[in-house]
Amino acid sequence: MILTRAPLRITFGGGGTDLPSYYRKFGGELVAAAIDKYIHIALHKIFPNEFIIKYSQIERTPHLEEIKHPIIREVLRFHGVDPRLEILSMADIPDGTGLGSSGSFTVALIKAISFYKRQHLLTQELAEEACDIEINKLGAPIGKQDQYAAAYGGITCFKFNKDDTVTVEPVHISPETLHSLEDDLLLFFTGYSRSASAVLSEQKKKSESLDKDMLENLHFTKELGIQSRKTLESGDLKEFARLMHVHWENKKKRSQSMTKSDIDNAYNVAMDNGALGGKLIGAGAGGFLMFYTKDHSLLRNAMSKLNLEEVRFKFDFEGAKVVST
Repeated sequence: MILTRAPLRITFGGGGTDLPSYYRKFGGELVAAAIDKYIHIALHKIFPNEFIIKYSQIERTPHLEEIKHPIIREVLRFHGVDPRLEILSMADIPDGTGLGSSGSFTVALIKAISFYKRQHLLTQELAEEACDIEINKLGAPIGKQDQYAAAYGGITCFKFNKDDTVTVEPVHISPETLHSLEDDLLLFFTGYSRSASAVLSEQKKKSESLDKDMLENLHFTKELGIQSRKTLESGDLKEFARLMHVHWENKKKRSQSMTKSDIDNAYNVAMDNGALGGKLIGAGAGGFLMFYTKDHSLLRNAMSKLNLEEVRFKFDFEGAKVVST
């Protein structure tokens, strides 16, 4: 059996500028961090002449074209995989929660299939193939950050160039700053799941039509990502927290469906109870709220009273990997 994993991610600044509808005209840039929450893929050679696929559903078919899961179907097609294979996926965090699970799933699956087929992929090739599957072959209105963060791991600046290439630059953070980030960043689940594609479709349409307000919003978002990187590398985490707050206030202007009253209430309660800054992770409308605070107990107690569950994490610096064979 082959077992692979790929990390989920949190975005510190610049999210949204990784969509082709924006970066192909203006270039995008963001800072993202992989965390120790994973999508796991297990592959197992079987005797029956069929594909057995287990995720939230179970599929059994001898014909690739009959596979209902679009990502699995397209990855198997791309790599020319024959039946007599069992595929099982497991997730530490459910999908639709803003941590890039679809991109991580695709990366972990390609990592497993390429190992199974004895095809060596460089990390850049792994990320780009995952993007090609989701964005080009399946037409999802999403960006490239999830696949790249899952493939590379670490805390990284990704620059999305107009020619569709991606420049990958590790963010140089001191050990002290890294320790503070892991200790003082807190994640709380809002209780809402949503489809990133549905939320991002509006941004895609407005960007393609050169909507002035949307473009100005994304230009400012990109600058916030650049400034966030500088604060991380200089160790100024109070300014980093302030920029997260500015980022969230700016992000809410992109769409009326970006947030909900319960999310806004939880955010305001957090800011009144020790949070120095925060933002909603992912495309919007649900998922996880992330806050930077020095008063952990005060913030945790306040969120607990709102029944928001915390997910504790550390950063992942390994990226997608084969765990066992």
